Amino acid sequence: MLSKTIAAEIKYAQALARAAGGALLFSLPLFMTEEMWRFGLYMDRERLALMILVALGLITGVSYYSGFERTTGLADDALDALAAFGVGCLVTLTAVILFGVVTRDMTVGEIAGVVAVCAVPAGMGAVVAANQLAAPDEGDDRRKREAGYVGELFLMGAGALFFGFNVAPTQEMLIIAQKMTAAHTVLLAIGSMVALHLLVYALALRGQHERAEGAGHVATFLHYTLAGYGVALATSLGVLWFFERLDGVDAAMAARMAIVLGLPASIGAAAARLVL
Repeated sequence: MLSKTIAAEIKYAQALARAAGGALLFSLPLFMTEEMWRFGLYMDRERLALMILVALGLITGVSYYSGFERTTGLADDALDALAAFGVGCLVTLTAVILFGVVTRDMTVGEIAGVVAVCAVPAGMGAVVAANQLAAPDEGDDRRKREAGYVGELFLMGAGALFFGFNVAPTQEMLIIAQKMTAAHTVLLAIGSMVALHLLVYALALRGQHERAEGAGHVATFLHYTLAGYGVALATSLGVLWFFERLDGVDAAMAARMAIVLGLPASIGAAAARLVL
C-alpha cells in the first residue's frame, strides 16, 4: 500500500513538472510583453479578481476533460485547477524576477498583480501540458471522448481564451481595428470561420474531427463552425473587456476589435477541438 502511495505521489510530481514546462512553453511570450506588466500594475483589482475567477472556472473545466490524472469528481478537478494555477504563478514569478520586471521598490500588491495577469494563460498551459505531454497510460481522456455538444463548445471557448489572451493586451488590437474598412471586417470574419472549419474538418490534421453521421456539410458548418465562431467572438469581447480595451469606444469599434481578436481566438478554438 505504501509503495502504491509513493508511486502515485511520484506520478503527480511528474505531472506538476510537466505542468511547469507547459506554463513556460505556452506563456513565455507574454512574460516578455510590457503591456502585460502594465496591466498587472494598473488594472482595476475587482476586474482582475473576476478575471482570475473566470480563469479558474475554465481551468477546472479543462481539467475535467483533460487534466493531470484520473479524477473522481468536481472537487478533484478543482484541486487540479488550483494546482495548475499555482504552478503558473510560480513559473510567472520566476520569469518576471529573472527579467528584472520585479524590483525592490514594488509593493506586494503590484507584484501580485503582475503575476496574476500572466498566470492566467500559464495556468491553462500547465493543465493542458500536464495531460498532453503525459505518457500514453497516464491522464484521463475518457471524458474528452464522451464530451457532448456543450462540452465541445466549452473546450472551444477555452482554446479561444488561451489564444486570444496572447494578443488582447497589445495596442495593435485597436490599431488594426482603426485601419480596417467595413469590407476588411467582413472578409476577416469570413476568413476566420473558414480557417476554423478547415482546421477541424478538412485538412487531414492529426486529431481532425469527422462530421457526425448523417450530417451534411451545411449542418456541420452551422452546428459547429458557426457556433464555434460565435463562442470565439464572445470570448474575444470578454477578454477585451478584461483588458479595458472596450472602455470609451463605440459599438462599431468594439465589434471590429472583437472580429480582429476573433481570428486568433478562432484558431485557438479549432486547436482546442484537435488537441484537447
